[in-house]
Amino acid sequence: MIGIPLGLAVANASEWLIHKHVLHGLGRDKKSFWSFHWHDHHRNARRNGHVDADYRGRLFTAWNGQSKEACVLAASVVAIAPLAPVAPWFVGTLIYSAVNYYRKHKRAHLDPAWAREHLPWHYDHHMGPDQDANWCVTRPWFDHLMGTRVRYVGTERERVRASRGVAPAQSLPTAAGNAA
Repeated sequence: MIGIPLGLAVANASEWLIHKHVLHGLGRDKKSFWSFHWHDHHRNARRNGHVDADYRGRLFTAWNGQSKEACVLAASVVAIAPLAPVAPWFVGTLIYSAVNYYRKHKRAHLDPAWAREHLPWHYDHHMGPDQDANWCVTRPWFDHLMGTRVRYVGTERERVRASRGVAPAQSLPTAAGNAA
């Protein structure tokens, strides 16, 4: 059972490391496979009040950030699956974490008001002044540990921005008419 807390810690550390060093590090190079994150996802979120319409469509109907993210997560699950006979709780927790990451990340970028309330660290990452902070999506544990948690939601800086007429985040309706 030690595999559960260990899996949660490894998953959160992986979110932090991959987001910081792969998606933002390698992703700033437009020729990199990872460029979808910085050049598409961040651009979409900043322009649209945290909304990224790539999450609106069905998965794999286009080769966009949503599909690439899902492929990388699926490949990660396939890579760790052989460890299941030796460490079933650890592997199960990592699989849960990958699914949870995708589900929360998608919802956050279809329903920014939900993200602002339930994942303020991720909302801060996209909408705050420093997009090179707040690397975690599902839980801010490693941001706190690494000193990269920078608050924006509820701060004076956010209030000043709102007073200048910057519209609050809006949710993007899904095909069913509701935010995911």
